[in-house]
Amino acid sequence: KACPNCCFCALFHFTVVPVILKALTYDEKRGSCSVGSNVRDAACYVCWAFARAYDPSELIPFINQISSALVIAAVFDRDVNCRRAASAAFQENVGRQGTFPHGIDILTAADYFAVGNRVNCYLTISVYIAGFPEYTQPMIDHLVNMKINHWDSVIRELSTKALHNLTPRAPEYMANVVLPRLLPLSVGTDLHTRHGAILACAEITHALCKLAEENNRSVTYYFNEKSLEGLKQIHQEVCRKGLGGELMRPAVCTLIEKLSLSKMPFRGDPIIGGWQWLINDSLRSLPLVSSTARQHIKESAVSALAALCNEYYINEKGEADPALQDELVTRYISGLQNTEEMIRCGFSLALGALPRFLLKGRLQQVLEGLKKATIISPEDVSFAQARRDALIAIAKVCQTVGVKGEGSQEEYVCKDNVTQIYATLLNGVTDYTTDSRGDVGGWVRKAAMTSLMEVTLLLVQNETELINANICKQIMCWLAQQAAEKIDKFRAHAGSVFLTLLHFDRPPVPHIPHREELERIFPRSETETLNWNASSEAFPRITQLLGLPTYQYYVLLGLSVSVGGLTETTVRK
Repeated sequence: KACPNCCFCALFHFTVVPVILKALTYDEKRGSCSVGSNVRDAACYVCWAFARAYDPSELIPFINQISSALVIAAVFDRDVNCRRAASAAFQENVGRQGTFPHGIDILTAADYFAVGNRVNCYLTISVYIAGFPEYTQPMIDHLVNMKINHWDSVIRELSTKALHNLTPRAPEYMANVVLPRLLPLSVGTDLHTRHGAILACAEITHALCKLAEENNRSVTYYFNEKSLEGLKQIHQEVCRKGLGGELMRPAVCTLIEKLSLSKMPFRGDPIIGGWQWLINDSLRSLPLVSSTARQHIKESAVSALAALCNEYYINEKGEADPALQDELVTRYISGLQNTEEMIRCGFSLALGALPRFLLKGRLQQVLEGLKKATIISPEDVSFAQARRDALIAIAKVCQTVGVKGEGSQEEYVCKDNVTQIYATLLNGVTDYTTDSRGDVGGWVRKAAMTSLMEVTLLLVQNETELINANICKQIMCWLAQQAAEKIDKFRAHAGSVFLTLLHFDRPPVPHIPHREELERIFPRSETETLNWNASSEAFPRITQLLGLPTYQYYVLLGLSVSVGGLTETTVRK
């Protein structure tokens, strides 16, 4: 803090410039947090003082270093106060010195308010600034050297996504310098560095392959044999050293996903079997990890599975190998009856992620397996999350296979299986299971409502005649009941789905009871403004449905649940 005063008193010597630049990135972990934000903030103040204390000619030798350091701090610092301090210091130097490269252009994009959003800084502003050659390499080097091994996992993940976005700005540098530097780090000993390096390798590889494809080049244009082997060995080395649970499993799954999306030439390679084993093992291991990490691991594994299947399991005829198809489908369906709830969740979503060519000929078996996973039995009454994910998977499967009214029930949603699908989804709306966690059936009801909407809109846009009047009546009545209930978030979701189906017009959903009256009660113009979360707004509207015979019983049922609730405000409304 004494440095700015020294600047104004002309006691400052420029040998401390390297120290100030180092202070701009100082960050040291202490326990579960870090120290250093106050040091970085003070360093920005010193740089601000430079602009006021010295003539432009005196700072010329250090302009590129100072400007790059301030840009990096303004865009990539973890703390918003430091980003804003760096932006203010940069602005002061641009205004008073006038020698910072592209100063006005950068200030327009990275002003005091723009740098307030960290995600925007990493993923958008950084790409714009990297378009100026003076800043491209310093920004990339900072992410590789300081951020992919950061103690905060959010910063590590943001940094790797930023590297993906920055790759088109310097593809040769990424391929020839950055990637070879990251590959050894991805199999190193430090967990945080290994985690960040694996994600960075995945993102950079994907970006390079997309760039090559856009320029009509081979996907391996930017890679030499050593890099390709290094990318394959990451999975083997990580498995040998240990997956590290909550960090390494999703990281390696992301690597598998990105390499598959990159269309790397690994078809027929034994590594594909290793990748499939890791995905399956990650889904089987869900009960062993903490509840906070399960969702991330599950989503990463399912995304990796979808990408892997689409790239490496389809032949030239667009079909799957029968033995492989049988193994995958059978394995996942058998997992739906596992005694562990989380394994059921993982395998349900895995079935929902399978591409069409793997579901062809096995659709009825998959739907039947998912239907059984939604049924409540005395042994698994508390498995609400498994039932939720099974309902989500049913909608995903329907969207994947598509609709064909006269088609085979083993390949399409058609007249022979649509009733069964709707019966399963409508049964989910009746789940009112409660346990020590509260109304866990609400998770199932919410998933059922979403799936009903998705399947209905799919049918409306393809084969409207598959929706009969009775099914549509049941959907709208059950949604009306949910829109009259006590828990705000479930009421809001039901109301949103109800209005989506009511006002959908491409083409309209057929057979909606009392459509004209509903459109008067819920005008299209108020769809976005009606706050279903507020009971004072929702109940006066939904009670108007009591005058419509079709909805009367269901709305009364929903209101009865609300009146019997524990919340005094809801009871009064």
